[in-house]
This record gives sequence, C-alpha cells and structure tokens, in this order.
Amino acid sequence: MPWNPERYHKFQADRFAPFEDLFKLMEVRPRMRVIDLGCGTGELTLRLAERLPESDVLGIDSSAEMLERASALARNGLRFELHSIQDVEGRWDLVFSHAAIHWIDDHRELVPRLLRLVNPGGQLAVQLPSNHTHPTHTLINEVAAEEPFRQALAGWTRASPVLSINEYAELLYASGGEKITVLEKVYPSLLEDADAMADWTAGTTLVPYFERLPESLREPFMVRYRERLRALFPSSPVFYTFRRTIFAATRPH
Repeated sequence: MPWNPERYHKFQADRFAPFEDLFKLMEVRPRMRVIDLGCGTGELTLRLAERLPESDVLGIDSSAEMLERASALARNGLRFELHSIQDVEGRWDLVFSHAAIHWIDDHRELVPRLLRLVNPGGQLAVQLPSNHTHPTHTLINEVAAEEPFRQALAGWTRASPVLSINEYAELLYASGGEKITVLEKVYPSLLEDADAMADWTAGTTLVPYFERLPESLREPFMVRYRERLRALFPSSPVFYTFRRTIFAATRPH
C-alpha cells in the first residue's frame, strides 16, 4: 500500500511545527552540502533550502508517490531523488531529517552511521516522533492482536525503535559528537474528535499494517480502532498530545 500524500497532508501544519524548533539548533552557514533524509513531499526541504544561502540541497525518500509531488519544487540548488535512508552514502555538511528515522530499526546502529556521513565541522540535525506510548499507537497493536486481524498479520506488530533522550545523548557522545543537544517536547493539537485522531495515524502509523492486511480487512480494522479510540476519548474536541524527540550534534574538525 503506497503512501498517500493527500492523507499525510491533512494535518500538515501540526506535523511541520517541530521544524522551527529543530532549525533553531542548526548552525547556518553559506554554501553547504545538505541532505534531507525522508523528505516526503518536499515542502520542508524547500524551506530548508530557502534558509541556507548558496547551498546544494538534496531531498531523498523511498516513496515514489511522495517524490512525485516533491519534484515540482525542484530548482537550482534543490533536487529530489528516490533513495532509502539506509543506502545513503557520501559526506555532507548537514545531515537533516524530519519525522523519518522512526521508520528504521536499530537506532543504536543508525545514529552513529548518520553521524559518520557528516563532514568535520558539519552537523546532524534530527526530529522524530516519540509518541509510541500514546493510546493512538498502543491501541493499534491491541486491535492487531484481535481476530481476524491477528491471523491475517501472522501475529505481526511493529515495535518502535525510538530510544530515550538520555540514550540518544549518550549514543551521540560515544560516536564522537560535539555540541550535543537532545530534547523531547509535547506538541499539542486540538482535534475535532477521536475519529480525527484515527485519521492522523491512518496517514502514518497505520500504513505498514494496511500494507500487510488484505484490502477486505482494512476498513474493519479502522472501524474497530475508531471504536476503541472513541471509548477512551469520548469528548469533542480532543486535546491530542504528541511527543517528539529533537537532537543535534556536530562532528569535530
């Protein structure tokens, strides 16, 4: 099941808000070689390019559907290519990622490898969701454990690879990082009701479940998931707390 840019963009303003906090940690200088890991539809890659004068910015993503939209934003100094984060090579003055690396397992291996992509004096700057303990996420696994979904998924559920902020700080230090900042922040959203919470996760967290479920079970899964969310969040509007982890580190000269 491919990523759906329209569904993802339904809550675009809320998803993009952490960019400003991450940008405040970035060391801006001209003529940088920049890569955006998991650029999606490219709007934040464009915003990044606009704020980094005379820099060469490459956005990569593994979704052809997302990149089809991103390609319309390409210009001199800004380009987009189809690649997975795991396959990235080369050396960069800024390795940037916004809401992408939580899809990749084993962050104890991943984060040091990303820091090794950074040129001496350059920077790694990352934001990733760390909301995996919220009921919007835990209920997905609970529904997946019910029949007939459990059999269709062969018992599969996705375990979050996200580490604690202490672990990211220790990992960056052990990997040779300097000027390390790691923080976690709640970004609240006021949503119409519990169904809006389900719509939010349908564009992200639920995607790998729908990839594995037969089409005939996708809507029944959503019906059951919505029922469970409504029972927990019966009021309207719903105050939705979404936690995100932000970290940055430089490589020594």
